[in-house]
Amino acid sequence: MTAILTIARRELTAQFFSPIAYVSLTIFALLSTLIFFFDFVPGEEATIRTELTWLVWLLVFILPAVSMRLISEELRTGTIETLMTSPINDTQVILGKWLGAMVFFVALLIPVLVHVAVLEWNGRPDYGPILTGLMGLMLVGGLYMAIGLFVSAFTSSQIVAWFITVTITGFMTIGMYMLSGQAWMPKWLALTLHYVNVDEQFHDFAKGLIDITNFIYFVSGIGLFL
Repeated sequence: MTAILTIARRELTAQFFSPIAYVSLTIFALLSTLIFFFDFVPGEEATIRTELTWLVWLLVFILPAVSMRLISEELRTGTIETLMTSPINDTQVILGKWLGAMVFFVALLIPVLVHVAVLEWNGRPDYGPILTGLMGLMLVGGLYMAIGLFVSAFTSSQIVAWFITVTITGFMTIGMYMLSGQAWMPKWLALTLHYVNVDEQFHDFAKGLIDITNFIYFVSGIGLFL
């Protein structure tokens, strides 16, 4: 466990020394705030459900920019040999890097917590759907990071890693969502795509519902890619 935390701390430090990290933080803060205020209407329900739903799609493009360097950078600089010959195993390396990236993801979500504070200041929000929505968003982020980590192990090019990760997460989230609504799609396949897409699995969390099948979907997906 100590080795995992050490690698996580190393990865988190490296993230904050990367200009891409600050670009990601800035873009996410600006776009999430725009989404929040677009949906912030006096007299309406005090909720961030719409914002969280849009953030699932926004993270398709933001998180690959964070995960693309996790192993690609090690391959590019040649430090992967030093890392893999140190007295730690592959599992500790992977879990440490994923954990460090997830801590950075938590920092990325700070603007969302500010938006919740704005709701509290101006109304009486129902914290049930807010908490489950944030829980669901963490699971979505964990899956995207795991996919990004998986892809980054195949190439030393961060740009290639970003593009492939966006393609995979985009298909799992946006592509399946759109395909499931096509009239030419066989009904059984449309229902399958509707069920297994990330957007659909997240919706229950955004509505304040906790279903064990949603947890199984995300946890098994994270485990598979890790």
